[in-house]
Amino acid sequence: MNDAAIDYAGVFQCLPGMVALLTPDLVYADANEEFLRASGRRRDQVVGRYLFDVFPDNPNDGAASGMRNLAASLQRVLDTGERDAMALQRYDVEDPDRPGVWQERYWSPVNAPVLDGDGKVVLLVHRVEEVTELIKARGGPSGSRARVLEAELYTRAKELQELNERLRQSHAREREVALALQEAMLPASRQVGDRRAAVRYRPAIGALNVCGDWYDIVDLVGGHRIGVSVGDVVGHGLAAAGVMGQLRSALSAASRVAAGPAEALNVLGRYAHVVDGAESATAVTTFIDFDAHTISYSSAGHPPPVLVHADGRVEFLDQATDPPLDARPDPMPRPQASTTYTAGATLALYTDGLVERRREDIETGLTRLAESLARHRDLDAESLADAVLLELLPPGGATDDTALVIVRL
Repeated sequence: MNDAAIDYAGVFQCLPGMVALLTPDLVYADANEEFLRASGRRRDQVVGRYLFDVFPDNPNDGAASGMRNLAASLQRVLDTGERDAMALQRYDVEDPDRPGVWQERYWSPVNAPVLDGDGKVVLLVHRVEEVTELIKARGGPSGSRARVLEAELYTRAKELQELNERLRQSHAREREVALALQEAMLPASRQVGDRRAAVRYRPAIGALNVCGDWYDIVDLVGGHRIGVSVGDVVGHGLAAAGVMGQLRSALSAASRVAAGPAEALNVLGRYAHVVDGAESATAVTTFIDFDAHTISYSSAGHPPPVLVHADGRVEFLDQATDPPLDARPDPMPRPQASTTYTAGATLALYTDGLVERRREDIETGLTRLAESLARHRDLDAESLADAVLLELLPPGGATDDTALVIVRL
């Protein structure tokens, strides 16, 4: 049976449980039969109406928190695009046949996003399981015991919800600090200026929006020249970001006074030996001379930059590759190579999160990148960067950090 033969609207109505669809404005888009039956509402009393107009808090209960808790959960789904399971809730419902009479009800809710092709939340799935009878179970001795245990469960669930909320607030504060740190350590957009360059930065899923990948674009002394670099520190989060900031700053300073990219990496490699956490860090740097139409480059264990010539020919800059930054105890100079280009070429530097996939040879990822760059080479730098990320990164986000720099030459 193909998708066209499935009546998804009919399937939704027959789902074994209470399920409703909400718009991002929290207006009911639909509700299945079980939802309407258990809530005691007709379809016209629900669909098209604002959630909390249909189900407000009990005005006779000053401690009622169901509406506030549900609103917070739905907002988290809208903000993060991720599923949110709520603790057991007491959320009283007005008797539809007796206005002003409120029924004590208990619910176990889960809220989940429906995403469009761009990852934007377009609908919210609100699924609830009513557990009122379980919580209010009464009867003989066994029933009394069940009542005590269920009340204890409800109390502990409320405590867990409060703890989760405190953890979310703590996580939000930590994330704000991390983002401020990240922004302080990476080049400001004004440093990219009008160089027809685009930068993209994508931390791994669950990495607090900070990571150890970095990029840098600096003006070089003498002529119309810039230095473009990317690097990768092992790990994610604040620790990796701290090491990243030290290495990026050191290479940025070294590039401004070095005779070439190899000398800049020599200095950085010696510095990496005394930085805790810089083990196995990689970097590649390129010096672009716009007057001479040349690119000199050197790599310390990093994937090779890609030069797409104006005619579509792809050249990997892999003729000056050396071990990672701290892997060379001897003072021997690092290798350096150069190549030429004509106007209209494109240079791409990136980190391995863009091309590496589990159970896949790295050459496959490099070929995929080269084909994408060549296919979209006529786009401006910003559009080209977006197109490459769209084609190469998994829809739900990468499991490794990713940095990408595109320079139109």
